[in-house]
Amino acid sequence: MEFEVTAEVDAPNDRVWATLTEVETWPEWTASITSVEAPGDGWLAPGGAVRIRQPGMGTLRWEVIGLEPGEAFTWRHQSPGVTTEASHRIEPTPDGRSEVTLGIRQWGPLAPLVGLITARRIRRYMHLEADGLKRRCEVG
Repeated sequence: MEFEVTAEVDAPNDRVWATLTEVETWPEWTASITSVEAPGDGWLAPGGAVRIRQPGMGTLRWEVIGLEPGEAFTWRHQSPGVTTEASHRIEPTPDGRSEVTLGIRQWGPLAPLVGLITARRIRRYMHLEADGLKRRCEVG
């Protein structure tokens, strides 16, 4: 199962990156996140992790597995039978704006079942996150 959402943001990449990587502030700009626990700036490195709570879900631990500073990071959550990977990518546009792409990919023996149960919520949360990031960066 894979989902992706892209948003054009009227802000430069450095502002979008700073907002996206200040994970503790996510509950301020997206209704898809209830709380985030991050160990300071040290989470944004391969092997670093944060704990995120979302409405209707328990607290999940997300471990960073890929980082391109200023451009992208990917993190992964593993639960019995399902691995979920989320990507966050920012690319500059020719006119000085940014294009943000958020992606989710799930696999494992229980992924088809989990996908049936959670697909609608995942899509809604991804749109909330992209729209919230856009609003936050464009007013900042």
